[in-house]
This record gives sequence, C-alpha cells and structure tokens, in this order.
Amino acid sequence: MIDGNVDISKFEQDVKPIDIKYYLIKYSRYWPLYVTCIFIALVSVFLFHRYSVEEYEVRGSILIKQKNTPEVRILDRSNIFSGGNNLENDILLLTSKSLAQEALNKLHFDVSYFASTNIKEIELYDKSPIKVDVDWNFPQGGSGVIHFTLVSENEFVLTNEERGFFDFLSAKASGPFDDQLLNKTYRFGEEITTEKSKFTVHKMKYMRDGEKLFFIIHHPSDVLESYQKSIAVRPINSYGTVLQVSTISRVVEKGRDYVNALMDSYLDYDLKEKNRITENTLAFLDLQMSILEDSLRVVENRMLNFKVENKLMDVSSEFGGVLGNIQRLDDLVQEIDFELSYYKSLQNYLVDKGADYGDILAPSIVGLSDGALNGMISALVSTSLERRKLLAIVNDNHPNIRQLDEQIDKLRENIFENIENLVSNTEKRKSEVNKKLAELDKEFSRLPQTESSYANIFRQYRLRENLYNYLLEKRAEAGIAKASNVSDNSVLDYARRGSLVFPQKPQNYGMAVGLGFFIPLGFLLLYHYLNNRIMDQIQLRNSLRIPLLGTIGYSTKDTNMIVAEHPKSMVSESFRSLRSALFYIASEKKCKRILVTSSVSGEGKTFVSLNLAAAIALSGKKTCLLGMDLRKPKISDYVGISNKVGLSSYLVGKSDKEEIIMPTQYENLYIVPSGPIPPNPAELLLKDKMEEFLKYLENDFEVVLMDTPPIGLVSETMDLLRFSDVNLYIVRQDYTHKKYLLMVNDLYANDQIRDFYAVFNGLRSGGDIYDFGGYNYGYGYNYSYMRKNKYTGNYYEIDENKKPSEWFDKFLRRFRV
Repeated sequence: MIDGNVDISKFEQDVKPIDIKYYLIKYSRYWPLYVTCIFIALVSVFLFHRYSVEEYEVRGSILIKQKNTPEVRILDRSNIFSGGNNLENDILLLTSKSLAQEALNKLHFDVSYFASTNIKEIELYDKSPIKVDVDWNFPQGGSGVIHFTLVSENEFVLTNEERGFFDFLSAKASGPFDDQLLNKTYRFGEEITTEKSKFTVHKMKYMRDGEKLFFIIHHPSDVLESYQKSIAVRPINSYGTVLQVSTISRVVEKGRDYVNALMDSYLDYDLKEKNRITENTLAFLDLQMSILEDSLRVVENRMLNFKVENKLMDVSSEFGGVLGNIQRLDDLVQEIDFELSYYKSLQNYLVDKGADYGDILAPSIVGLSDGALNGMISALVSTSLERRKLLAIVNDNHPNIRQLDEQIDKLRENIFENIENLVSNTEKRKSEVNKKLAELDKEFSRLPQTESSYANIFRQYRLRENLYNYLLEKRAEAGIAKASNVSDNSVLDYARRGSLVFPQKPQNYGMAVGLGFFIPLGFLLLYHYLNNRIMDQIQLRNSLRIPLLGTIGYSTKDTNMIVAEHPKSMVSESFRSLRSALFYIASEKKCKRILVTSSVSGEGKTFVSLNLAAAIALSGKKTCLLGMDLRKPKISDYVGISNKVGLSSYLVGKSDKEEIIMPTQYENLYIVPSGPIPPNPAELLLKDKMEEFLKYLENDFEVVLMDTPPIGLVSETMDLLRFSDVNLYIVRQDYTHKKYLLMVNDLYANDQIRDFYAVFNGLRSGGDIYDFGGYNYGYGYNYSYMRKNKYTGNYYEIDENKKPSEWFDKFLRRFRV
C-alpha cells in the first residue's frame, strides 16, 4: 500500500520529454487542408503556364585568340607573365550598341508578327505569311498594334481592336496608332502611305480568306535599345578565352539569328580593323604609281625622240660599262632617298598624331627590312588598334585606356630613338654613294656630247622604270595579303537550340507542392503559437507545474449529470479514473474534504464537482457537495433543487444545518446549495460558522466536495484552502489561457498552496491522437481523448442516436485539436 503522505510532485521528474511524433501526428490530422491547398496551387501553376509566354535562352560561343605581339610584352614589363588577352574589352564590345546595330542591319526585326489567339501571344517571326517592308527614310510617326485580315487572294484590310486589360502587360501595349490606316482595303505589294506611316505588305505564304494576324512596327532605336540590353556575355571558364554569347527570347529562331548575327558582326569588325592598314598601303601605292606613271611616260618619249634624231641603234655597246655603273649607283641613291623619305615621314606622323597610330605603315610593307623597327611599328599598330576598339565602349579615363596609353608612349619613344639612328646611318651611306657617283660622272663627262646626253636621258628612264616596277610589285603583294586576310577570332559554336528559362515548369510544380503544404502548415504553426489557450495534455504539462491528476472528456449529452444518467459513457469512465486517483490521496482521513476551483468562470468546475461527487457516491461512499460559489450559484440548477435556502442562509443565521443539507434522487449523494446571493460572500465564508459546519459534515459524510469560486477572480478561495485536504484545479481545453496558470505556478513555487492537483476538463473526442499513457504519477490511469469508439469498440456505450452518414462531422473532427 502506498503511503498517503507521498509527495506526488516528485513524480514530475519521470515525465518523458516531448517526442517529435507528437507534432507529426498533431499536424498530420490536417491532411485534407494540405491536399486542398496543394491542389489549388497546382491548378494555379497550370493556368499560369497555360497563359504565360515562354522565354528561351539561346547560346553561342566565340573563341578569342592571342592578340598582343611579343614586342609589346617585352617593352611592357608588367605584361610579360600575363596572357595578354583582355576579355573584358571583348565582352564590352559584344554588348555595345555599335555592334548591336551592325547585327540588326542584317536582320528584319523592325516588324513583329503575331498570331491572333485569345490564350497567349504567339510570335510568328519567320513563319509569318506576310512581310512588311518599312521605309525608314520616311519619318514614321505611329506604330501600335495593326490587325491584318485577308479579304481576298490579293487584298487585305487593316484594323485596330480595343485592348483588353492583359494586353497592357504584353506586346500589344505599344505606342501610338496611325488612325489613317483603319478600315481600308489594300493590295499586296502596294505602297501604303499616310502622314505618319509608309510601308509595303508582301504575301509570303498561302493564306485562307478571313485569316487574321496582327503586327507591330518598332522604331529601330527601340529595337537597338532592347536587343543591346538583352545580350549577356561571359567567359565559359576562368582559364580559357572562349566567350559565351546568350540572349533571352520568346522565339528560339529569332534569338538564334540575332546571336549568330552578333558573332558574325564581331568577326567582321575585327577583320575590318585588320584590313585598315592594308587599305592605307594600297592607297599610298596607288597615289605614288599614278604620279610616277606620268613622269615615266614623259622620259620614255624623250629617249625615243633622241634615238631617232641622233640615229643611235646599239646604245649598250657604244657606252660600255661606265653607264652601267652610273645606273647602279643611281638606283642605290634612289633607294636611300626612299628610305630617308619614309623615316622622315614616319617622324612627322608620330609628332602630328595624338594617340591613334592605327594607320601607320610598317617598314616591311614598303620594302624596308629593318627587323627591330618593323617589330616596334607592328606592336604600336596592334596596341593602337586595341585602344581604338576599347574607345568604342569606354571613355578616355578608363584604366585600360590609361594602361594602353602608357604602352604606346614607351613604344613611341623607342621608335623615335631608332629612327634617329637609322636616319644618321642612311645619310652616311648616301654621302658615300654620292662620292662614287661624282667620280663616275667625271669619267662619263669625257665621253662625246651625244653619248653624254643620251646617258642622262637613259638614267632618268631607268630610274623611274625600276621604281615603278618596285611599287607595282608591292601593290600586288598588298592586294594578295588583303584577299587572304582573316579574323584572328573564330566562332566556336553557332546558336542552334534554346533552353526554356521561363516558366520553369518542373520547379514551379515543385514549388506549388511545397507552398501548398508549407503555407497552411505555417498558418497552423503560427495559429498554435499565437493561441494562448491550453489545447492538449502536452501543452498543459509544459505550462503547469502542479501535478496532473486526471482528464475529463468532452460531453455532448444534454444533461450535466453524466455519471448518474450515462454511466457507460467515456466521460463517466474518466470521472471514475479521477475518483480512483483521489482514493490514494489523503487516504488516512476519515472524511476527505476536496476543494474544486479554477482560474475563471466557465472552465467546468461545477460540472466536475457534481459528476465527481456522483462517481464517489456510486462507489458507496456517503458524499456531500457544497455550493460555496455564493456569487454565481449553479449546482441547484444542474440537479433541479430549490436555491431558496442554502449555505448563505445558514451563515447569516436564517437556516439550520439540517435544513440546508438536501438529499438527491441518487443514492449516497447530498447537496448543499449556495442559497440566495448575499451582498458580502467573502466575509460570510470566513465566519466561524463555516468551520463549524464543515466539522458537522465530517461526522455524517465520508467525502465532502466544495465547489468554490474561481481562484483567479475572487479572494475568498485562498482562505478556503485551509479547510480542504485535496485541492483540484480545473483547466478546460481550448478555454483556459496559459497566462491564467502563471498565478497558480507562482503560488505553488512559493509553497503558498499545498495538495494542489490539476484536472484537464473538456477534452473533445476526435482526431487521431490518443494517450493511454500508463500510470499518472503513480496514481491510477490517465485517459486522454481518442477517436470515438475506435479503440473501445463501443465497449462503454452504444450511441443509439448516432446517424450512420455523419460524414460532415467526421470531416470536421479531422481538424479538432
């Protein structure tokens, strides 16, 4: 036998911690809500996909090759160990408006064609049965959406339809419309001209009569702005020099054509920059040859006339080797003069030019074989061309421009120093050759006058002829070089297919399932977090520090006398369980006094008091129930007895003890009603007569239950605790606030109350959670709520009034906490 003085509070240490299974079962009961929300989310996503215009990413790749020459890397020490490729410049060039304009010039993007549908926009692009040629030399003033309707094989009508609400979010939300085009019949190939528009419509494919579509005319500046922003360029990896060029387009073919045209324009730009030097060389050679050709023709005529007049036939045998030596030295002097002329022109060019040296002619192009100068000039030209390309994208203050300017300055200084040395050496060579030529001229002057005159003319002729042949040879070489010139870069992969980027259907459906589940779950978690009412036994144990003695189920009966009138119900069984637990507490007492209270009114303390008294009375113990709630008496109403006399009338001396103790129709159960409501209930309960009355009851009854006022609302209950052996604190599910329990916890922690036990009242049947949790702190069984009759098999009670098709009630019970 268990000692009645055992401190039950110590059994709190044996309570198991909260298991995650509790939360899984608790929130899994809301599965119909999750299924409904997921279904709504999936339908919404399906409709979104149905009416959304797909967008595709189209990608191509281009290979950027090494550009910097070894000379640049040697002269710029900071660039010796770097790769020499500035991919940022190429990325900026590919995303520039100038290159976008070059690409758009190859395409027909100024007009967009759409199928006439009520679901979503479908752009036809190259599948359009018509083509609109717009005359952009004419000041186009209106565009907007132009609806096309075929009325016959060669005729059509242009109209304008009213815009819907969703049209303002689509391509139909365009600019102003030219009203002069409306409701007129036109023929294919006819030039349509108004004050604001000028274009021609051509038929490209077969169309049925009445077929409709609409098209939009875009201004080139708007098209340029849109497509220039749509291009994204990035390196494929950090180690290579391959750039990926991509764009987002609603039509794969349209995006593909633009990406490919942009990459081709980039190669054309690079080739154009390379051909610029060759074109300048050809222009220089053509100019020199045109001047030399006239001079050669004049000297040739003089030589022929001289031969005829002086009857000279075999000139070479007559003059011997002297004239040949003179001619050789003249050629050498001419070459030296050509070199000096190039060097001095190069000096003047470097002095006059600012920072752009892209048009300079390298020595190798004009036939000079100085390797050092040729390398430095090539490096200067390459660096200057790179600077010019970068200036098309950024301004002069850009860090890359400044870096290139430093390289150009270094090259320019080295070239100046090299040219000065070359000019000095060349002038020395010319002076030596002129000395030898003067000696030969003296020797030639001793020849006859006729021979001397002919030699002078022949020298001029051979000089011009050799120079002309030399320029002609160089021109041919430059032309061949231009014809065989190719871009340093190349397209690695042309754009072919597109990948869907919007809408992301698998991700959207997955997100719909996730949101459909987590949004209601989040609301439930938030609701339960913000809900301050006690909802289940786990919450009660976490919020209340006093021991939990038992649980009482929720009653759906019309009567409050559940134990007496429905003894087989689950609620009656829960009162029997509570009765069994109470028998082990203060068992040494001859008459056990049980006080029942709660935090506020409405938590069921009178209901618990009445049915607990009935359960104890049914066990054979003589029981008396005192209605000590003098402010709101209810016991008399529950049992159907008069409240004209009662405890209040006894305490004021108007009634006797025997008069206020009233028997009930139930064996061993007696009631002391509260009596008329007094003006001073707190003071009445504190009178000595109250203690005398309780001692009187101890002699005649084995159990005395006291239904007292709520401890959280009135003060007299704390004073009544001195009369009780056991105190029951009633907590009602979905009614009692957690904050109400703070006062009881504080009183219990400070030892201001003793022998206090909680009773969880009003647990609703339904749901899937049940807890036949073994012994409750060592005193009897602790029944929590369970699905009605699922585990009992109607053992306790057969509900004859239950309808077999209460499906709605079953559905609602899924959501009960």
